[in-house]
Amino acid sequence: MKLHRLSTDAAAEERGRALGETYGHYVRATSARYLRHFEALGIQSEQVRDIVESSRSALDDWAPNLAVESDAIAKAAGIAGWRVSAVGARTEVLAVTRNPGEGECSTAVLIPARGAPETIQTWDWHSELATDGLLLQLTTAAGRRVKLFTEFGTAAKIGVNDAGLGLHFNILSHQSDGGAGGVPVHAIARSILERATTIDEARHIATTATVTASTVLTVVTYSEGVADAASIEISPAGVSVVAPGADGWLLHTNHFLAPDLIGGDRYDPASTTLERFDHVDRVRADMAGLDPVARAAAFCGPDGLGAAVCVRPDPTKPVHEQWGTLLTVALDVPGFALDYREGSPEMAAAQGLKHF
Repeated sequence: MKLHRLSTDAAAEERGRALGETYGHYVRATSARYLRHFEALGIQSEQVRDIVESSRSALDDWAPNLAVESDAIAKAAGIAGWRVSAVGARTEVLAVTRNPGEGECSTAVLIPARGAPETIQTWDWHSELATDGLLLQLTTAAGRRVKLFTEFGTAAKIGVNDAGLGLHFNILSHQSDGGAGGVPVHAIARSILERATTIDEARHIATTATVTASTVLTVVTYSEGVADAASIEISPAGVSVVAPGADGWLLHTNHFLAPDLIGGDRYDPASTTLERFDHVDRVRADMAGLDPVARAAAFCGPDGLGAAVCVRPDPTKPVHEQWGTLLTVALDVPGFALDYREGSPEMAAAQGLKHF
């Protein structure tokens, strides 16, 4: 995956126009790939369109600035607005499938006794869908600065703001998922980055959105020398918060941890989510107190590239069933930055991290 950067202080419509004009090729290509992906999964085009338009309507009611931005991207890129919205609501479309697949992402956060949160995450996805990604720096209408990673067409995935808040993103799957499209979970992530300064504010934002897909947003904060974290598990059945353990660690892969939501979990039994969680649980103590590059090496542990968190595509499977680790990210919350490397944690450990 190749990452592109854009920094803008423009308002929503002008920002969307800049994104569409600068990266129109990638916007169009990403949309086309997702529509083919939905077809390969057996989701009928009429159902895709219904979910997308319902989700776009929900977004317009809940976060109109993000709807304006999406429409401006589409107009500048020269494609129909619903085609960009199909990427923005891709999790809502995927939620109607009965087989959620491998899942995506492994996240580990430590809230130390003193100092800033220590975090790391892999982003696991289909390489043919995400040949290119976006690192975006923006300024909100209220003057808040945000840095984030995302796909072309989704509002946000992983990011930080200048109020000392950061966010990791993992997909989940719940029995209550599906139906008409709700507020895109990626838009919830973006709204938290734009508006929240505390865990409570982030949780409140999540609870105000009506959703039809599940995800978990692991939010970290660092203010006046005090660090905090929580995994906010979101589903149509409700929103629950998972706190760090007594040792300060908070781990998440692609299954629910909140007791009131576990019963509805429908992760794929063939998924490696439990294996990846167990791996991170085993190596977590070795990650404490390390700089981000050393943390990436410890995240892999003695297995190196063979570690469960270094997901590699299975070439014997159809392309739409092949998953791989496309990005490794650590949040520098006090520094208002992302430390990242395209590829696995093993690559991050071997080649170092880039700073955004």
